[in-house]
Amino acid sequence: MIESGRRLTGASRWQADVVIVGTGAGGGMAASELARRGAKVIALEEGPALSARDMTQREDEMMPLLYQERGGRSTADLAIRVIGGRGVGGSTVHNINLCKRLPPEILELWGREHAVSGLSEAELRPVFESVERDLSVSEIEPERRNNNNRVLERGVAALGWKGGPLKHNRQGCQGSGFCEIGCPYDAKQNAAKILLPDAMDHGARVVSDVRVTRILHDGRRARGVVGVALGVDGRQSVEVRVDANVVVLAGSAIGSPALGVASSLPDPHARLGRGLRMHPGVAVAGLFDERIEGWRGIPQSYECTELLELSPGSDKRVWITTAFAHPIGAAIMLPGFGERHRAWMLRYPNIAVLTAMLHDDSEGRVSLGRDGRPRIDYVLSQSDSEQLARGVRACARLLFAAGATKVLVPSVPPIELSRPDEVESIPGSVARPHGMLMAAVHPMGTMCLGDDPRRAVVKSTGEHHQVAGLFVLDGSLFPTSIGGPPQIGIYTLARYLSRHVG
Repeated sequence: MIESGRRLTGASRWQADVVIVGTGAGGGMAASELARRGAKVIALEEGPALSARDMTQREDEMMPLLYQERGGRSTADLAIRVIGGRGVGGSTVHNINLCKRLPPEILELWGREHAVSGLSEAELRPVFESVERDLSVSEIEPERRNNNNRVLERGVAALGWKGGPLKHNRQGCQGSGFCEIGCPYDAKQNAAKILLPDAMDHGARVVSDVRVTRILHDGRRARGVVGVALGVDGRQSVEVRVDANVVVLAGSAIGSPALGVASSLPDPHARLGRGLRMHPGVAVAGLFDERIEGWRGIPQSYECTELLELSPGSDKRVWITTAFAHPIGAAIMLPGFGERHRAWMLRYPNIAVLTAMLHDDSEGRVSLGRDGRPRIDYVLSQSDSEQLARGVRACARLLFAAGATKVLVPSVPPIELSRPDEVESIPGSVARPHGMLMAAVHPMGTMCLGDDPRRAVVKSTGEHHQVAGLFVLDGSLFPTSIGGPPQIGIYTLARYLSRHVG
């Protein structure tokens, strides 16, 4: 049974072999692996524990519950919205369940240029297989493809571009289409459903509603963590301390480095919080005569990889898939005011939406703001901005090829196209900061791994270079962008590297 910090009536001090900060893909896997080995594990989670019964499918109710900063987190310049989960299960509770392995080209790059050892494709292959088996990963059947994804498939076929089906980790999916605000049918085979119950069956304690504020250490050895319990209203109540010789950070590529900064972790080479990549993405809408009803069914089941090559120096760094927003989200994204905005919303059932997501080279940084919250500094390089503009044009071509009568680029000012030959008029500067609505759902790489302490925060084993007993097992580990959904990579690295923890 998951405990809640809300029920604590006084300061608490607990003992454990391992304390884990965060319960998403990395933390959930670490808890399961370490508890199975017989370690006394306590996993702390800032957000609440929600069940399928709590998922109301209402945006206004679920966004504040499932997302960091109520879904309003963004870069410091407000140019990019940064989506991250909070709650038992972390981002695996609200993600779209896409499953891709870490690409072999990326693993080779890490070994060759980032001094990462022991993580070759051959070494990780059996771990990927075990993770996919445990989380019921399978290819999404063609008959389950909704109309929005059929539009993408149709566009890919018409243009002769590269594309194909995606894999997911769902069982018993009812196709409600509300994945990103929690599944009321408990179909997601995620950390909350699979890994944390397994961890608790093997003796782990999982405690929600506790925000860890500091890692206890003497500069050479981890000693535990200190935090505060949070009430229903989010206010801090009593102190919680866990003494442990091993601390595992799994609070995301935003939360983990921010906690590291708050804890004054040794950082002799100024790498803590640096190297942030996010896969920033933009959306392009197409208007069709037919009803699309993109809110129905599995949100993402098909991809276009025509503009995605992962080799270093590639000039194809855009991954295209589908995106669709529920009414409030759509109303925010669609341009105009008054009658013009109303006209677009009336055509909501006939709109298909594609997203271009960047395999980014730009490097951002996570630090702490004056208010104690994570501060995210990230600015697209000129090269990345041009890549994203290329992705916008590609989405427009795909939509027209699939039969769209009009294409809308929600830029400032918005661009409406009526013919395919107008696509080239989309300027290369369209994806500049504040020029388009941008969102990033895959933060990674702020405490990256590698054997060279001058370039990496943690060793290839996941253990901190300077602080023994402090491990990182989340997306912070990635030295570069990976060009696709990160959850399977995080689950896999957490399982593989957990053997070094202890």
